[in-house]
Amino acid sequence: MLSNFVSYIINGTATTVAVTLVALPAGLVIGLLLALLHTYGGRWLRWLAAAYSLLMRGVPPVVLLFILYFVLSGDWINLSAFWAGSISLGIVSSAYQMEILRGALLSVGSGQMVAARAIGMSRLKAIRYVILPQALRLAIPPWSNEASIVLKDSSLVYALGVSEILRRAQQLSATTQQPFLAYGTAALIYFVLVFTTNRLLDWLGWRTRLPTNPV
Repeated sequence: MLSNFVSYIINGTATTVAVTLVALPAGLVIGLLLALLHTYGGRWLRWLAAAYSLLMRGVPPVVLLFILYFVLSGDWINLSAFWAGSISLGIVSSAYQMEILRGALLSVGSGQMVAARAIGMSRLKAIRYVILPQALRLAIPPWSNEASIVLKDSSLVYALGVSEILRRAQQLSATTQQPFLAYGTAALIYFVLVFTTNRLLDWLGWRTRLPTNPV
C-alpha cells in the first residue's frame, strides 16, 4: 500500500517542481531589477522599490494568488490555475529576493566601483562587469533559503485545484481514510526535494565563492 501512496503522490512532484521553476526565476529577475534600482537609482526609484518590497512582504501569498486568479483573470488576462499560482508566488518571492540581492550589492565594497570608474568604465558597465558578478555569488547562501521557501510555498497552488503533491495527498486521504500515511508521504517527498535543493545550492555556493571578501 505504501508503494501505491508514494507512486500516486510522487506523480504530483513534477507539478510542484514546475511551479517552483517558474516562480523562483521570475522572482529573481524582478528582485534583481528592484535591488539595482534601490541601490543605484534616484530617490523616487528607491522609494518605489522600497514600497513594493514592503507591500509584497506584507501580503500573504495565498491572498495574492486569489486576487490574480479570481479577480484579475478574465477577458483580458486568461490565466490557468498553474500560471496564476506560479506568477503569484514569483511576485511575492521577488520582494524577498530584492532584499537578499540588495544586501549582496551593498556588501561589495564601494572601492570596487571607484576602481572601475578610475579605469574608464561607465557606471553601468561597472555594475554589470564588476559589482554584479561578485554580488550574485555572495547572494547564493541566503538565496538558497528563499529557494527552499518557494519550493514549500508551491503547495499553496493546491487552493486552486492544481494537482501537485499536497493536492494528491488530500485526495488519497479522502479516498483511503488514512490521512497520516497520505500526508506523511507528502511531507517526506517535500523533505527530499528541499534537502536536495539545499545541497545543490550549497555546492554551487562553494564552487563560486569569492577568494576573499572585497572591501
